[in-house]
Amino acid sequence: MLNLSILDQVPVSKGSDPHTALKQSAELARLADAWGYKRYWFAEHHSTRGLASTAPEILIAHIAAKTANIRVGSGGVLLPQYSPFKVAETFRQLESLYPGRIDLGLGRSPGGTAKTRLALTDGVNRSLRDFPRQLQDVMYYLTDAIPADHDYAGIKAAPITPSSPGPWLLGLGENSAELAAGTGSGYVFGHFINPERGENAFRTYHERFQPSPFFDRPHSLAAVFVVCAETDEKAEELSLSQDLWLLRVEKGLDSRVPSIEEAKSAVYTDADKAKLRKNRSRMVIGSPQTVKQKLLELSERYKTEEIMVLTNVYSFEDKKRSFERLADLFLS
Repeated sequence: MLNLSILDQVPVSKGSDPHTALKQSAELARLADAWGYKRYWFAEHHSTRGLASTAPEILIAHIAAKTANIRVGSGGVLLPQYSPFKVAETFRQLESLYPGRIDLGLGRSPGGTAKTRLALTDGVNRSLRDFPRQLQDVMYYLTDAIPADHDYAGIKAAPITPSSPGPWLLGLGENSAELAAGTGSGYVFGHFINPERGENAFRTYHERFQPSPFFDRPHSLAAVFVVCAETDEKAEELSLSQDLWLLRVEKGLDSRVPSIEEAKSAVYTDADKAKLRKNRSRMVIGSPQTVKQKLLELSERYKTEEIMVLTNVYSFEDKKRSFERLADLFLS
């Protein structure tokens, strides 16, 4: 059986606002819980008008309070910008509120432009090369296992909880997969960002996984853009807004999701058209039959039993129906 989860960037459609987008996320999370989705994660993006998920920790608490069974987590906290101790305490706090339902997804991304990153660190120029050490420190804090020779030996991340949120490492290739495997973390491959190294990344993770206090066997998932409509033709039409949104985001332009009408009337250069075609490799688009076949093929290719879905189309009603069709295909 294929498990389904949701990664929510809380995209803001043109003509809407962050408050509305966040209310819609809460509605979608409640529905996903009822439909049988496994996880609902929030991304972390900064200094952008079109993505309203800047503090996944707050959104996790908000959504966990409105749902009953679904796991809620981050996809992911930008660890290079923060203290491992603070991250561990924040997620232990969440675990104490919602035991057994919290996931800690961690990313190595700088989080935006160089200026944005410096604003996040209050001017401290931190090296991304410290990420493996930071990841290990988070795991020390979550398991109360700081070595005696560690700079912060004797410190405990509070509150002390019977269970700890499982760490998941987000990545795009073999290096991140090897780090996740060596630390016994879960692994999330960002197919929706760049699918080119997916097979090698998953192979590396599964072959080199070492058991940890969190996972005794490999746990992996692939995050993918998916649009599922009643027909292939309708899915293609709905995806036009996501196509233009992604193109503009990559150019550093308006990050709000445009309408289908705006996407249809937009003028595309030859370079734009080539980029749109390439971006489609990051997506699964079509009717229920088409989407089911493609997701099963992707699951088999990556040897993973879980797909995490992003759907950034203009209409929230179309987004809801897409997720409901997926649930009918795999979760009913």
